Amino acid sequence: MSKLLIRGATILTMEGPDAIIETGEILMEDGWITHVGLPGSAPGYFDMDEVIEADGEVAMPGFVNCHTHAAMTLLRGYADDMSLMPWLSEKIWPFEDRLTGEDVYWGTMLACLEMIKSGTTCFGDMYFFMDHVARAVEKSGIRAVLARGMVGVAPTGAAALTESEELVKNWNGKADGRITAMLGPHAPYTCPPDYLGKVMDLAAKLKVGVHIHVAETRTEYDDMLKQYGKTPVQHLDSLGLFKLPVLAAHCVHLDQEDMEILAQKAMGIAYNPQSNMKLASGIAPMAKLLDLGATVGIGTDGTSSNNNLDMLEELRAGSYLQKVGTMNPEVLPAYRTLQMATIDGALCMGLGDRVGLIKEGMRGDIILVDIKQPHMCPQHNLVANLAYAANCGDVRTVIIDGKLVMLDGAVLTMDEEKVMAEAQERAMRLAGK
Repeated sequence: MSKLLIRGATILTMEGPDAIIETGEILMEDGWITHVGLPGSAPGYFDMDEVIEADGEVAMPGFVNCHTHAAMTLLRGYADDMSLMPWLSEKIWPFEDRLTGEDVYWGTMLACLEMIKSGTTCFGDMYFFMDHVARAVEKSGIRAVLARGMVGVAPTGAAALTESEELVKNWNGKADGRITAMLGPHAPYTCPPDYLGKVMDLAAKLKVGVHIHVAETRTEYDDMLKQYGKTPVQHLDSLGLFKLPVLAAHCVHLDQEDMEILAQKAMGIAYNPQSNMKLASGIAPMAKLLDLGATVGIGTDGTSSNNNLDMLEELRAGSYLQKVGTMNPEVLPAYRTLQMATIDGALCMGLGDRVGLIKEGMRGDIILVDIKQPHMCPQHNLVANLAYAANCGDVRTVIIDGKLVMLDGAVLTMDEEKVMAEAQERAMRLAGK
């Protein structure tokens, strides 16, 4: 049995705003958190395989990035300052047509490297060549919920269903349980009702959830109203999709009925503030959804529409955007936003019983944040400093599934220089440079 002890940290358990241990310790045994308490209280104190001295650091759950397209790191900076549909049709989809499985592997490795270094321990991904994505997740040591993106109107629609079933059968529960799988129909405007029916049948058969883009743009909203006489959310509800566990990404353009459906029926909503800002998609009504009791997590979306995977930056932007959008500085306060980036994100992806909190019985997905920094001083309010002042470079140590993945800023599971060199070479080739 492997034992890893974190000693001396301030522990932000995320079990409540006041659930903070000023100086404590966390014991992990074979990946499970088995003790959280005061110094010297861990059983078997002198029988540890590894001890991390964490004075001056905050231990908190790792960030959960609910929605991204990891291998799109290869498109970072390739197609900026465009609206969504021209961006997709003129730039993104033609580039993606040239991708190989190995390109996707190295693009995903780069994403995993970036996420680990900025404190993300789990991410939700929708893309293709998902066997290669899963290989990268397995190698990097990160946790992921993977979905093969499916476009029902494309010639690959039938093959995508087959590949999705293979992904679930081959990878769900693999990498010591760090990989789980969902089905990933792209959106209601690219997946007609008969195709979504096949997706729902397959999800029910495989007993997995569905990850889907919903109501991202005003154009989508208006087109769905014109075609079906229903909003995107009401259309999906009428088809019975929300009888399954659904992670709905974006949810920018909603009416009151839409919000009530999502709050009552969706497993979770992935809020992507910076992508929505950059593509001028709009401001998602997350404050209203939260008031209705919806479960909301935070996602970065892909790096071609963000352009990074930094969850600290994302959660801060998400809080500020809701404040200015509602003209109310009290919405999405610091602790609530950190919840969305940790435990609520885990709940959105069906992992709330495993990760997102520091408590006994949860898996050891923990980050250590250095608060001995000028921009983190003075310490009037630890939670506010983390949400509003910290940056990704303050994350010094990352533990996933009870294993050290990054120690003092150095990632232990991959060769950083090799990953960046491979990604650079492939991106230039794909862009014809």
